[in-house]
This record gives sequence, C-alpha cells and structure tokens, in this order.
Amino acid sequence: MKTARESIEELTLALLYLTAFPDGEGMRYDELAWKNYDFDAIDSLDNRELIINRKRAKSVYLTEQGREKAREILREIGFPDRELYERFDFHEIRPEEAEEAAEIEQICFPPNEACSREHMLERIKAAPELFLAATEKRSGKMAGFLNGIATNEERFRDEFFTDASLHKPDGKNVMLLGLDVLPEFRKLGLARELVFGYCRREQERGRKRLILTCHSRLVKMYRKFGFRDLGESASEWGGEKWHEMDIVTNL
Repeated sequence: MKTARESIEELTLALLYLTAFPDGEGMRYDELAWKNYDFDAIDSLDNRELIINRKRAKSVYLTEQGREKAREILREIGFPDRELYERFDFHEIRPEEAEEAAEIEQICFPPNEACSREHMLERIKAAPELFLAATEKRSGKMAGFLNGIATNEERFRDEFFTDASLHKPDGKNVMLLGLDVLPEFRKLGLARELVFGYCRREQERGRKRLILTCHSRLVKMYRKFGFRDLGESASEWGGEKWHEMDIVTNL
C-alpha cells in the first residue's frame, strides 16, 4: 500500500503533466507547469529525475521519463490521458511501416522536395531509431513522422537526404530530414508534439544539436518550437532556397 507521501508525489506528477503548456519563450521545446504544488513533492520528483526544477524561474519541466510515469499513473487511476496521447501512439518506426512512411513522404512534399521511396527505405533500414512516428490507435493509420540521421558534422548538406551511410549512430548531432503530417491530421498539434517528443528523446540520448532546413515561410513555426534561425542555408535541395535552423539540446 502506498504511503500518503508517495500518493502526493504521484498525483503532483500527474497534475504537472495534465496542466503543462508551452513556455512561450521561444528558447526551449519543453513544456512548462507552474510550481504551485507541494514543494517537498517537487524536490523529490526532481531528485528522481522525473522533472527539472528551475527554481529561479519558479517553474518545472517534465523529463521524458516523467511524462511516461505520469501517463502510467493516469492509466492506473482510470483518468483520461491528454487528447493526442489518447488518440495517437508515438513510437520508433517499425520495419513493416517503411512503405507507408515512404508513401506519406510523397503526399506531404512536392515532387522536387520529397525524398524518393528508395532513399526513404534505405534511411529507415539504417536509422529506424531516428524516426518518431504517430499512429492513430483506432485505425492503425500512420498520421505522420519526424526523421533524421545522426552525425558529428555541424552544418547541413544535401547529401544527408540521399546517402543513409552518412548516419553515425553515436553522432553528437541530428540532421532532421523531414516533418511529415498527412493533411487530414493537421491542425491538431501533432507536428508540435512530434518535434517536442523528438527533442526530449534525443536530449536524453545525449545529442548536442538538432539541425534542419526549411522554407522562409516556416521559420516562424520552428521558432515557436524553440529553433534558432541561422540564416540562409547552403542547401540547394529541390532547386529551392532554404533557411538553416537548430536547437541546442545539451550544452
């Protein structure tokens, strides 16, 4: 039987998870929850690495481990999870989903920008752990995914799109190669959840930076996700001009 203190800590973690919201500072991808709970519980959760307690800012951030623990608690007490997690399963891509992902890429990007089926299948085979997919639980349909490859290189180059052999599993940086969300699943916050979840995961894996290129019209969106605009990229992918952006996950 749980003690009163253990119950308070678990309920505190669940409340932090359920009341989390974007910090709005444009600096982090984390979600923020105010620290208006039991202070001893906060300290204990921080010591267990379920949250990061930023005392000067009077706020805490949930770690990925903390989010998983919070969802486990909600399941135990029969309380609904956050809507996106009720509807979608977020997971590393599975081999049997490779063809579906390749098809989604063709739908989400114009022909001159989309990764070819061949290159996508090679990338999934080489670096499945660098994919984060969202699958609708009811239908089993993949709604979208974010993917990349790891490297020790510091700048983006177009060869990352076409040469999966450039993937270095222990690379300190990740080159993000595509954020895909099918049209019927857009405007649900799915892209944001994929980005935030990906960043948290790679932070816990020890990655230093996540780097991407995007059209100028998308710079504002990625800034909201916490990325910095590094200016015009050297990339000429698809005959287009791109901005290079990054986010620091570990100093």
